Amino acid sequence: MALSGDNTLRVFFFLAMVVCAAHAAKEAPKGKDEKKDDSAAAPGPSGGGGSSDISELGAKGDGKTDCTKALNEAWTAACGKEGAQTLTIPKGDYLTGPLNFTGPCKGSVTIQLDGNLLGTTDLKAYKTNWIEIKHVDNLVITGKGTIDGQGKQVWDSNKCAQKYDCKILPNSLVLDYVNNGTVSGITLLNSKFFHMNVFQCKGITIKDVTVTAPGDSPNTDGIHMGDSSKVTITGTTIGVGDDCISIGPGSTEINITGVTCGPGHGISIGSLGRYKDEKDVTDVNVKDCTLKKSTNGVRIKSYEDAASTLTCSKVHYENIAMEDVANPIIIDMKYCPNKICTKNGASKVTIKDVTFKNVTGTSSTPEAVSLLCLEKLPCTGVTMDNVKVEFKGTNNKTMAVCNNAKGSATGCLKELACL
Repeated sequence: MALSGDNTLRVFFFLAMVVCAAHAAKEAPKGKDEKKDDSAAAPGPSGGGGSSDISELGAKGDGKTDCTKALNEAWTAACGKEGAQTLTIPKGDYLTGPLNFTGPCKGSVTIQLDGNLLGTTDLKAYKTNWIEIKHVDNLVITGKGTIDGQGKQVWDSNKCAQKYDCKILPNSLVLDYVNNGTVSGITLLNSKFFHMNVFQCKGITIKDVTVTAPGDSPNTDGIHMGDSSKVTITGTTIGVGDDCISIGPGSTEINITGVTCGPGHGISIGSLGRYKDEKDVTDVNVKDCTLKKSTNGVRIKSYEDAASTLTCSKVHYENIAMEDVANPIIIDMKYCPNKICTKNGASKVTIKDVTFKNVTGTSSTPEAVSLLCLEKLPCTGVTMDNVKVEFKGTNNKTMAVCNNAKGSATGCLKELACL
């Protein structure tokens, strides 16, 4: 049956009212006694990220309150959630004991360091290191804050200059078994021992970092690495009491660019051969770096009484500027720190295929080039290309010493062309 015009309008208005009422009911706020269902709005367990702020977990940035518990709890919370998580350390000074940030984590974790972490000076509180991050993938540490080891108060306890098997003080920041990690922007200050130690890691980038300790502070290496691959250090400024960067056994595919070093003991490979079962070092590139008043420039060092058979090869130094540096270029196969090791000429470390290209500047010692290799195990494949480092003193002349080193020299100062 057909509807009249008036009936058609009535049906239309009736349907419109029903639709509006249903829509209003859907949008109406919940009453006091009704539970709000956030499941639709909140990200699921594999969805968006979250944040754990240590100040919300009881940490006080007064430099006196022990914040160890809050930091470890913040890590546990961040590591235990899926998605991108952030552990936030806000501005302030946070005193802590040992921090154990252990994975594997369910998602990726960023440590946002805006404040300053202070390592307790109570050495009895440490079993090994201060901040140790282990078995974590996709890690980011970033910010403008500082990791302050407060080493000045405990350096007198370091007896490594007197004892070969000395007790090791805590390293500040240790990355163990970390894959795909980035450390950027932060400052590492006055570590008790090494400022940063990278072990058994792959795919680590360290950029725009500052590392600072007095030039006479013991064993305060800036960045040490071992048994790691694909490590990049760029745009970083390091001034410490030991090696600015030390590349230990088992390091491969290492790229160092735009680093400024000084004070310190230079950018070093080694020491090599001290312990049993050490692995080869290969594919190391150091480029566009500046060394200022350091006690060494670019260096490879191995023990004469080496306990391991290993090879250091495919090492390339290019565009290196020396400013009043002692021992600007040195290969030392008779390395024996503090004269507490033996020298029996039985080294098992092979050094080969090393290039020094465009190394320029000034030396604080007459011996600008020292290639101190062994008669029974000479260095081979050494190339010097445009090496022009001059002694600026008045009591001697620029010189080079090349013992048992085989290779070629082109475009170098005539005093340095000893190959």
